[in-house]
Amino acid sequence: MSPSKLKILFISDIVGSYGRAIVRQVLPDLKKELAVDLTIANGENSAHGYSITEKIYLDLLEHGVDVVTMGNHVWEKREVVAKIDTFDRLVRPANYPPAVPGRGSLVVDCQGIKVGVVNLLGRVFMNCVDCPFQTADKIIPAVRAEAKVIIVDFHGEATSEKAALGYYLDGQVSAVLGTHTHVQTADERVLPGGTAFISDAGMCAGQDSVIGMKKEQILKRFTTCLPEKFEPIDSGPGLFNAVLLTVDAATGQALAIERISRLTEPLNISKEDKNAKQD
Repeated sequence: MSPSKLKILFISDIVGSYGRAIVRQVLPDLKKELAVDLTIANGENSAHGYSITEKIYLDLLEHGVDVVTMGNHVWEKREVVAKIDTFDRLVRPANYPPAVPGRGSLVVDCQGIKVGVVNLLGRVFMNCVDCPFQTADKIIPAVRAEAKVIIVDFHGEATSEKAALGYYLDGQVSAVLGTHTHVQTADERVLPGGTAFISDAGMCAGQDSVIGMKKEQILKRFTTCLPEKFEPIDSGPGLFNAVLLTVDAATGQALAIERISRLTEPLNISKEDKNAKQD
């Protein structure tokens, strides 16, 4: 018998090998504690801060993630371009031009209930892509024909754009969840039409960092204006950010949204992971 309510855990931007280690540490017990039915994670920074690989995608699924969403770094690993059509639980932004590989939405079965997952990119302070609002107008009705429960990962820079899309889709989807800026915001709420919203769900990365990257490199860029390569932090306390959604399975309306923020003790990750620049 299908449940009347779904508990959906959305994990925000996983940054590099340390972020993945944090997810492996926290997720199993958290899913039991919160009685999670479905887990979605943004993995666009999971391969050393930029994109994802097949190995990492499969590792996330093995350790409890059901669906992986992406963002503006999706194409920064060549193998993704070649293999993304074989990643049947991965969703890339739907508002890339139509000819690009991969899928912008996905419908999965969760205990007999169909759940749609949609990924969109913002345009404010971001690379130019198709309009997320017009793309949503095209894709959401098609997903709703299969699933009443729909989760939208809106990967964008500007909180105003993310809030605007939340209200634009209020009543049409179960949740609009912001990603990309890696700082968990405190504006979570259920909008009047029954759509859960948060401007940014946060990140999974080392806490002693600047949005998951080594702070020394970021400081050098800010203080000198010279080019500097950014690399994910791989030590220190771990920060796990997510949101927990409670959704009415019959109507698709969100009943609650709760921020999740957990700190771990410093983790030991393998030397191979630390040194893997293309992991």
